[in-house]
Amino acid sequence: MNVTDLKTVNDWLIAGARSAPTPSAMMAECCERLVAAGLPLWRVGVFVRTLHPEIYGRNFIWKPGAAVEVGTVDFDIQNTPEFMASPLAIVFREGVEVRGDPNGPEIERFPILADLRNEGATDYFALPLRFMDDTIHAATWTTKQRGGFTDEQLRAIRSFMPVLARYVEIIDLRRTASLLLDTYVGNRAGERIMGGQIRRGHTDSMQAAIWLSDLRGFTTLSDRLPAETVVEILNRYFDCQVASIRAQGGEVLKFMGDGLLAVFPVAEQEDDIHQVCARVVDAAKESRANVEAMQYPIGDAVESFRFGVALHVGKILYGNIGGGNRLDFTCIGPAVNLAARLEKIAGGLNRAVVSSQAFASVCGTGWTDLGEFPIAGFAKAERVYGLADEGAALGA
Repeated sequence: MNVTDLKTVNDWLIAGARSAPTPSAMMAECCERLVAAGLPLWRVGVFVRTLHPEIYGRNFIWKPGAAVEVGTVDFDIQNTPEFMASPLAIVFREGVEVRGDPNGPEIERFPILADLRNEGATDYFALPLRFMDDTIHAATWTTKQRGGFTDEQLRAIRSFMPVLARYVEIIDLRRTASLLLDTYVGNRAGERIMGGQIRRGHTDSMQAAIWLSDLRGFTTLSDRLPAETVVEILNRYFDCQVASIRAQGGEVLKFMGDGLLAVFPVAEQEDDIHQVCARVVDAAKESRANVEAMQYPIGDAVESFRFGVALHVGKILYGNIGGGNRLDFTCIGPAVNLAARLEKIAGGLNRAVVSSQAFASVCGTGWTDLGEFPIAGFAKAERVYGLADEGAALGA
C-alpha cells in the first residue's frame, strides 16, 4: 500500500475534489484513487442523515466498474427489522465502529453479511462519519481480499475518515440549505436566495399566472374541531393542490392559514402565456377533484370539503420584503391584490374556480361570464368568469 498515494488522495479531498463536480463523481473518483493507492476495496457506502421533512437519509454506494448508486430512504426505515438488525443502526446510535466477517459468527447478528458473503466479500467495516455538530453519519468499507482487511489497511481507512467527514459535511450543508429553502419558500425562490438575492427591497418584476385558493368553511371547522385535527385536515387539503401545482410548473410561495398562494411564471414568448394558463386550468381542475374526493372521519360522521381558487394573469413584483433582518420572499402588486379579491367573490358565487377577464381571454373557451363585480380598492369593476363545467353542475 502506497502511503504517498494515500496522502495525495487526502490532499485532493481537502482541496475540494475539484476534478469531481458532483457528489457521485467525487465518490467514484475517490474510491478509484484509494484502490490505485493499494486499498483492496470492493464496495464503499456513505450514508448521510438529512434535515428534510420526508427523507431520513441519502446513500451513495460505489463498486468498481459501475456507476455510483444514489438513493434515499424515508423515516419509516428506522422501525424496520432490516435497519434495526444492521450495523448502521449501531453506528448511528452509539457512534462506534462495527466490523463483521461475512464468513464468521457475526452473520447471525447482521443479516447483511449473508448478502455480502454471497457476493464474495471477505470483510465489512462500518465507521462513524462525525460532523462538527457531533451528529453521526456513516461509511462502510468492504473487500474481497483473502483474509479481509489487514491492520495497516484498517488504519489507513480510519485515518481517511476525518477528511471524508469534512468534505461530506460541507456538501451536506449546501444540500440541506437548498432543500430547506425549497421546502419553505419554493424551488425558484430558493435558487434566487442561494444565488445571493438576499437584500431587502431586491425584487424583480415578471409576468405570471397567479393562483390564490382557500378552504371553504375553514373558520367554522377550526371552531368546532381540536387544533391537532385541523392541522391534519389542512395538511391533507394542501396535498390535494401542491402536487398538481408543481406538476404543471407552478411555484407554491406561501401558506396563509387555509390560503395558498402560487405563481406560474410566463416567459416572454407570445404563445407561452396560452400554454401556461392551460396548465393552470388543468391544475385547478385536478385540485378541485382531489378536494371533492377528500374525506375525514370525525366520530361517527365523515367530513367532506370544498375549496375555491381565483386565477389571474399579470405583472408581479417577486422578491425580498420585510422588516430589519426578517424577510419574506414573496410576490406583491395589483395583480396579486385582484386575485385575492376574486377569491372572495368565488365563495359568494358558490364557485370552486373563477378567473379574471385577462386570464379567461387567454384561455379562450371553457369559461362562463358571471357578470361584472365591484372590486374593493380598485377604481373599476372587474368581469368575473367561471368554469363552464361548474355552471352545468349548478344548473346555470
